[in-house]
Amino acid sequence: MKRVFLFLLTNLAVMLVLGIVLSIVMSVLGISHRSLGGILVISTVFGFGGSFISLFMSKWMAKKSTGAHVIEQPRSETEQWLVSTVAAQAKKAGIAMPEVAIYDSPEMNAFATGPSKNNSLVAVSTGLLHNMNQDQAEAVLAHEVSHIANGDMVTLTLIQGVVNTFVIFMAKVLAGIVDNFINSDEEEGGSSWTYFLFDMIFQMLFGVLASVIVAYYSRKREFSADAGAAKLVGADKMRSALERLKQNHPSQLEGSMMAFGIASGKGVAELFSSHPPLDERINALR
Repeated sequence: MKRVFLFLLTNLAVMLVLGIVLSIVMSVLGISHRSLGGILVISTVFGFGGSFISLFMSKWMAKKSTGAHVIEQPRSETEQWLVSTVAAQAKKAGIAMPEVAIYDSPEMNAFATGPSKNNSLVAVSTGLLHNMNQDQAEAVLAHEVSHIANGDMVTLTLIQGVVNTFVIFMAKVLAGIVDNFINSDEEEGGSSWTYFLFDMIFQMLFGVLASVIVAYYSRKREFSADAGAAKLVGADKMRSALERLKQNHPSQLEGSMMAFGIASGKGVAELFSSHPPLDERINALR
């Protein structure tokens, strides 16, 4: 319920902010929302706006939704090891020290998030700390640090913004065409129930296609993060960590956190999966 509440609250806030921005932009440019130019402006504002607002809120959302505890002052040997390991890897990767956090979950997982390479968060689950040896955990941390060093959060946001804009623009254009055809006797189109109905239908259809594109990129950068981890700590440690993940619990992470986690959920169709199969990732390291 906490995650659902945060999701709804965040999306309402995003819609409110983007609605205000859109009203200002449209009035300044003097563009009608029914023209192609107006539709493109609407699509761009909501397509990129939502993605970038989510990016800038990503650390806060990750902490709130997972209940992650950020290590300010290490209180145990484990916490001290986590902070010192991430610090050494971040220095080697050429990025600023990320915040380091632990969240309570039985799964072996970790994720990285944040708006930039120099403003990021690396969080690990209690399940990972309890079920992986130190070399395996070190490799997982290196994988997440590599995501940050590769700029994957920003790149994925840009890709998401582009596909979101395409989805919204094409859906509204096609919905307008269908609406004009069905309501050809009406003086004005674009505001009838048929327009809104077909707008939603086309957004859902194009949204499925967009998800395939984003998931394809997500799988590709998993290989890059594995390779980055191999450079930081050695390929043997990374392979060992991936082998250990075969005995993992299904992932409880959601959205962008799952995309930047070390492990994804099971039973997801490959086209829509954010992660390649573990065996493919192990073979790639060989």
